[in-house]
Amino acid sequence: MTRHYRLKHVCHRAVSYIFTTVEARTRNRLSIALALVAGIALRWWLVNAFAQVAGDALNYGDLAKNLVLHHTYGYSTIDRGVRPTIIRLPGYPLFLAACFRIFGLEHYNAVMRIQVFVDLASCVLIAATVRRWLSARAARASLWLACLCPFTANYAAAPMTETLSIFCVALGFAAFARLYQKPQFSLEILAFIFAVSYAALLRPDGALLGLTLFPALLYVIAFRRGVGPALALISAATIIVAIPFVIWTARNERTFHVFQPLAPRYATEVNEFVPRGFNRWFATWAVDFASTSEVYWVVNDSRLDPDVLPDRVFDSPKQRGETLQLIDDYDLESTLTPELDARFAALAQQRTHAHPMRTHIFLPTARLANMWLRPRIEMLPIDVRWWDYADDRYGTIFAACYGLLDVLYFSLGAWGLVRAIRKHAPVWLLIPMMAFVALRCALLLTLETSEPRYTLEMFPMLIAFAAALFWRPSAAPHARPSSP
Repeated sequence: MTRHYRLKHVCHRAVSYIFTTVEARTRNRLSIALALVAGIALRWWLVNAFAQVAGDALNYGDLAKNLVLHHTYGYSTIDRGVRPTIIRLPGYPLFLAACFRIFGLEHYNAVMRIQVFVDLASCVLIAATVRRWLSARAARASLWLACLCPFTANYAAAPMTETLSIFCVALGFAAFARLYQKPQFSLEILAFIFAVSYAALLRPDGALLGLTLFPALLYVIAFRRGVGPALALISAATIIVAIPFVIWTARNERTFHVFQPLAPRYATEVNEFVPRGFNRWFATWAVDFASTSEVYWVVNDSRLDPDVLPDRVFDSPKQRGETLQLIDDYDLESTLTPELDARFAALAQQRTHAHPMRTHIFLPTARLANMWLRPRIEMLPIDVRWWDYADDRYGTIFAACYGLLDVLYFSLGAWGLVRAIRKHAPVWLLIPMMAFVALRCALLLTLETSEPRYTLEMFPMLIAFAAALFWRPSAAPHARPSSP
């Protein structure tokens, strides 16, 4: 009886274990499937409801169209045909050109549909990275956070660089996580090279991905296989990454006789006047995205409205009079001449000399905080002055709730980062992710303008940090090797 009872008990436990395992796997697969379906539904709805094909999107489209029709990288002009340009890197126009060849010229709807799946692929890559870094449970949480994030999803509804830039960041870190396990020349290193190279071809600030991941990869390979193999592999990867930029630099040297390996800081053509005085003056007071939209973007395009200027623009009644007179002079022609720019530069110098800490520390920090935490409604039909309740009360309420959601994502990321540090999460990925965020924030501190979309490339890190809240340190990550 005792043996019979023990055998029955063992069989019962075995059957229970099998059913529990199958049930757990089924739940996991169902959770993953539901997250992906929700991600597709959210992005598809945003494309249908809030597609934006204007401004920079049309500029990129013009470059792509001329590549397809005239095999020339430039903008269309009325009197000179296609004029070669230097102000935009070729990464995104090449993507658009490929889409135009397949789906037809200016078929932006197809482009945005493709971006839906590219953005969903970014979500999967984030989850795969978190799985190797922390655990399967944390990976599922990161997948849900990424799929339901409306701030990154919204940019699938615009033919602009953001969706592909986020994908490159997610792919770069996912490839690095795989290379940490198997540091050799393989498909992972090719994916790593593509991510690093294409990120910089999309936007100049995309080069930060390579600046972050190349040193980390060098350290990992040197520790595992020795300094010689590490230098050989990294040198080969660097050469491959550099090839498109050598071609781009040679093209710029031949066409414009300038050395330009990326793109000009202010997106200006060769010998085009750069209003540095106005930019410095703007940086002495601007904080919110509304100022970027209502003042910075309208220069040399339309009149400046002094009523939209906040009180901090003026340090004294005398300075108020000088500033308003300068704006009146500009509004006569709506053109920022070198003479007017010099007057703006004098105002900027005066304000900076009186309050250097405000100009160099407080305002850049405030702009960075605004980029992170303001309601991200720039892609929605809500006025940039969303706080004017009397003008659009429903828009104000929605924007406030949207802002709270943004704060929630940021808070989860910050809280998760603190927990990851306190619980000793594997540093092989924690340090590169923190370094990428730190480098990008440092770059954003140098900008005169506040644009929330500039923080989107850090959302893969933010979501990965937030996933640490769902990580049980006692649970070993999927195939995590020992730390170097």
